[in-house]
Amino acid sequence: MSYYKHHIFFCLNQRGNGEDCCARHNAQEAFDHCKARVKSLGLNGPGGVRVNKAGCLDRCAGGPVAVVYPEGTWYSFVDKSDIDEIIDRHLAQGQPVERLMLAPDVGR
Repeated sequence: MSYYKHHIFFCLNQRGNGEDCCARHNAQEAFDHCKARVKSLGLNGPGGVRVNKAGCLDRCAGGPVAVVYPEGTWYSFVDKSDIDEIIDRHLAQGQPVERLMLAPDVGR
């Protein structure tokens, strides 16, 4: 058994050269919302969920992106309701949210 049941990483990368990046798509706001909601639901901590920041995850074309481990499920999201759905279905119930999954061929 691993220390955390689920680990979710949010790309918060900021590119200074004008290239598109997750930071330009409110990734920090989504991260903050996820962290606060996971904590308020009591899902955080050992045996539960860990919400982490990440640098570039190299899937910029689908941004903003987050990835849930140990499954390795990649998500793209638009707003807080998408984040809530990931929390409620995947992180709390173990059911990936297919409509938000990032297509496997989306890269940088």
